[in-house]
Amino acid sequence: MMECTDRHGRYFLRQISQHVLLYSEMINAAAICYGKRDFLLAFDLGEYPVALQLGGSDPAELATAARHGEAAGYGEINFNVGCPSERVQSGHFGAALMAEPQLAARCVAAMVEAVDIPVTVKCRIGIDDHDNFKFLRHFVQKVADAGVASLAVHARIAILEGLTPKQNREIPPLNYDRVYHLKEELPKLEIVLNGGVRSIEEAIKHITRVDGVMIGRAAFEDPYILSEADARIFADPHQTLSRHEIARAMLPYIERNLSSGTRLNHITRHMLGLFHARPGARAWRRYLSENVPRSGAGPEVIEHALKLVPDAA
Repeated sequence: MMECTDRHGRYFLRQISQHVLLYSEMINAAAICYGKRDFLLAFDLGEYPVALQLGGSDPAELATAARHGEAAGYGEINFNVGCPSERVQSGHFGAALMAEPQLAARCVAAMVEAVDIPVTVKCRIGIDDHDNFKFLRHFVQKVADAGVASLAVHARIAILEGLTPKQNREIPPLNYDRVYHLKEELPKLEIVLNGGVRSIEEAIKHITRVDGVMIGRAAFEDPYILSEADARIFADPHQTLSRHEIARAMLPYIERNLSSGTRLNHITRHMLGLFHARPGARAWRRYLSENVPRSGAGPEVIEHALKLVPDAA
């Protein structure tokens, strides 16, 4: 998710769950090939496991970007063919590529050939007037034949003209049955369901029909929902950190990054939802919002904000 799953957001989420697979923001393959590659691909080993999500439509650029991603240490290359934003469409990639399955397949094949780590795809169940299972099945078969290891399928179509990205996450109705049907038709292909899942409880229900679940916006708004994942999905009964412990676990990371020039709000903005729907949540958000921008602000801002929230550990 743009401006959500950057390296600071991923490091924060990793304090909550040790096992969920985290994804980078979608990065234009051309930016990696010709831009500030080291900055774009930087991540902390504490984030692992993490996948690099790429956008693009040039097979050679995507292959080069995938190689750089593998060299940087990412464990998976995810090809985004689901983003409906106009900016992405103007670059001839994202959800618009679902209308060109042959090109999408060539892009996948180039990345599969370039790297030894898994190449996966994130797509929609359809686009515009192509709101039917036949269209989805044809697209998925093409990229599967090109070597895709797994597909994360957002259970909504994308409307490429007339809706904003936010509206595309809300207005087209969810159709989980189409994703279930895809898994039934292609049982050997790993299918991960995406879209509208807001709790681990919901995820568990879907996993009876598909191989996995991707949670996006809900984990940004209420990140602590991921605290149930390790025990309930990955069968790891380790003691989950409390919200206060998670906030304090971020302090050494904050100190390291501030010393290298990172602005405090680039990290703390990911932490605003930590106490979502808990007593003191508003005071937590307000204190961070008011004090983080102040000159010289550092980890002590977190400590002060924690005093405003009851510790229910």
